[in-house]
This record gives sequence, C-alpha cells and structure tokens, in this order.
Amino acid sequence: MDEKATQPAPARADDARQVSAIVVMGVAGCGKSAVGEALAEALGAVFVEGDRLHPPENVAQMASGKPLTDQLRAGWLDAIGQRIAASVAGGQSVVAACSALKRSYRDRLRGFCADIVFVYLEVDRETAWQRVGHRKGHFMPASLVDSQFAILEAPAADERALTLDGTGRLSDIVTRTVGLLDGKTS
Repeated sequence: MDEKATQPAPARADDARQVSAIVVMGVAGCGKSAVGEALAEALGAVFVEGDRLHPPENVAQMASGKPLTDQLRAGWLDAIGQRIAASVAGGQSVVAACSALKRSYRDRLRGFCADIVFVYLEVDRETAWQRVGHRKGHFMPASLVDSQFAILEAPAADERALTLDGTGRLSDIVTRTVGLLDGKTS
C-alpha cells in the first residue's frame, strides 16, 4: 500500500508535538488503538480510546453482529469530539482512536476541533478480518468488517490527513507518523 501525506493546509507548527489533536482512523483491525496509544506516548499527549465511549446500546448492536447506523454513531462521535475539545482547551495535546469512516464523521469531529489531523491506517480486507477474528474480549465481531469497508471513505485531498500502511510494525508506523507531522519525511 502506498503511503501518502495529504496536507493542503499548512501545519500549525513544524514540530509534531505542537499538533493539538490527532485522530487515528480506519476500519476495525487496522491498528487504531495500538498506534494511537503509542503515538500519544511518543508525543506526550492524552490518549482517548473511542471504543470506550460507545454507549451500551451501540456495544450491544455491534456485539449482535449489526452495524451501527449514522444515527447511532452521532452521539458516540460527539462524545469523542467533546473529549478532544476538552483536552485541547486544557492545553493538552490529544490522540484519539476512532474509525471516522466517512467524511461526514470526520467533519463532525472537526466541529469540535477544526485543526484535527487524521492518520488513516490503510489495511486490506483480509488483514482486517484476520486481526479482528483473533482479538479477545472485544465486542465487535469479524462479521462486521465488510460493513466497515462498505462505508469507508478514505480522506480526500482537501482534508488534513496522512495515509499510512497499517500493516507495518507498530514502532515504524509511529516513527513515520511523527516524521510526517514534523515535515521531516515526505
């Protein structure tokens, strides 16, 4: 998979540690949580695990093998957006893990913090299926992977986003992300 950096709007600062909000996004099994947590640690930022902010009805819906509707996602996206905005308002950088599968979902998050940089972890269907199928203790079954690919809208050229291969080593993905945010890697 190709790695692309799409940043039509210039970054606020050359130092990745001065990017106030990052959302690591992609389909289930792409590595959002692992990359998000490691990236937050590398940047000295707060980490927000989006899955923990799902209301019980969303968890039950997915656990039963039914994909979420846009309506069911709305409150969850707002909860993530509010956590991002609160961290930034408190002077703390934040990295959140959130699927943000559609442009409208990313726009909704931008409503809480306009300067969010999205880090899209691109994986193929087979990789996602394998990873989700091997997870222990997570509410989302592998049967929902296809529904995520069906609605996925990769970030467009006019969005402040980085697209990275999500199949690499965790440390390499984090190093590459920091380098791209710093403007030291093309």
